[in-house]
Amino acid sequence: MHALRPLTLLLLLATAPAWAIKPFVADYDANWKGVPADARISLQPQDGNRWRYELSVQNAVGSARQVTVFEERNGQLRPLSGSDSAQLLFKKSQKDARYDWTAREARWSGDVKPDRTGPVALQDGDIDGMLVNLAIQRDLASGKPLRYRVVDNGTAHQQTYQAQGKDTLDIGGQKIQATRVVRSDDDRQILVWIAPDLPAPVRIVQRKAGQTELELTLRTLR
Repeated sequence: MHALRPLTLLLLLATAPAWAIKPFVADYDANWKGVPADARISLQPQDGNRWRYELSVQNAVGSARQVTVFEERNGQLRPLSGSDSAQLLFKKSQKDARYDWTAREARWSGDVKPDRTGPVALQDGDIDGMLVNLAIQRDLASGKPLRYRVVDNGTAHQQTYQAQGKDTLDIGGQKIQATRVVRSDDDRQILVWIAPDLPAPVRIVQRKAGQTELELTLRTLR
């Protein structure tokens, strides 16, 4: 694992083509539930034009992992399966999702409430919560509206993000300009910083009722 080096990063910025799915492993300095943590986001190819997109976070109080397996079909990021697991002290949870595009329905199993097992009808363009980050990177690069129908946790709902300007962030001793993208919904707020030619978010902050629940800042990228 290597920290981002100036020469390597400049080469990336100079030669990167228009947005396309490409594998990466990004490690982050994190804070989760008020405790310092390590986090990783990775995107890796699978058989049959499928991709595995994963977020993991771990600190002294527990760990969490979210995984989505998806395919790119006609320019759409189409979820096929997902899992969401967490362990906090003596409490564990595991939720699994299946997206059946033949039957055009999604279902959930594991530690889910009876009214959240589905089925939920699928529509073209639907994504799950994990794929929002990838969709934002794709659509921000092409200037498309950041509006998504998210099918996750037994529900389908609309999410709209707004680009709110650019910030210069210090990442690995380098100054990187990134677009700040924000969604505010009731008492929740999500902020994502996207650099145009980096495949992973530069920074992510999730807040609830004004309190930061999760904060990620990019440390290394390979």
